[in-house]
Amino acid sequence: MTASPDEKMPLLEHLIELRNRLLISVLAILVGFLVCYCFSESIFAFLVRPLRKILGPDARMIYTGLHEAFLTYMKVAFFAGLFLAVPVILTQFWRFVAPGLYEDERKTFLPFLIMTPVLFFMGGGLAYEFIFPLAFQFFLGFSSPTIEALPSISSYLSLVITLIFAFGLVAELPVGLLLLIKAGIISTAGLVEKRRYNIVVVFIVAAILTPPDPFSQIFLALPMLAMYEISIILGRRIEKKRAAAESV
Repeated sequence: MTASPDEKMPLLEHLIELRNRLLISVLAILVGFLVCYCFSESIFAFLVRPLRKILGPDARMIYTGLHEAFLTYMKVAFFAGLFLAVPVILTQFWRFVAPGLYEDERKTFLPFLIMTPVLFFMGGGLAYEFIFPLAFQFFLGFSSPTIEALPSISSYLSLVITLIFAFGLVAELPVGLLLLIKAGIISTAGLVEKRRYNIVVVFIVAAILTPPDPFSQIFLALPMLAMYEISIILGRRIEKKRAAAESV
């Protein structure tokens, strides 16, 4: 293990460096927001597509406050812009922490950093393609001749953003666990030993992150459990490689 070639920076220089990285990240979010606001109506139409497939192409959504549509498009532009800015934000984060890492630590940490947005996108895509139709069918099943479903655009956006972020965060579970295993903070033996308790925790987290319907809660809990088991399998490989390296 060789030390980083960079000399230790004074605290003030670290703070200036942090400020510059944060400024670039904020500017990236702002640019992403402005770009996405120009297409906010199209982005929102994309998010509404799963609901329209169930309600039909003639279905309409409503807003009850004069400012609701404007704020909804603002939120759409912000979240879409934030997603576009993620590569810039992660790059700035890497440039800030990389000089303080050893060479082997850089090689370990960089792949996890690259996989973070990829896994989040996969989790959000899973929610969009499979969970949205199931959840919407469940909610719309309470309609009756005397009760008509008139979705509000703001409440709908809150629902889909919650589901996308919930499933996106779940997809990050292996990244967090494998980093902890790589750092030696936890072990696969400990994960196996505490599996029964973690299963309970998984279902509690799923109930908190999802709407109060059994389908979305179960379909969030099941990927979390799958990611947990995948983390154990991959973690054992990491531990074997570490043991082999230490025995040399």
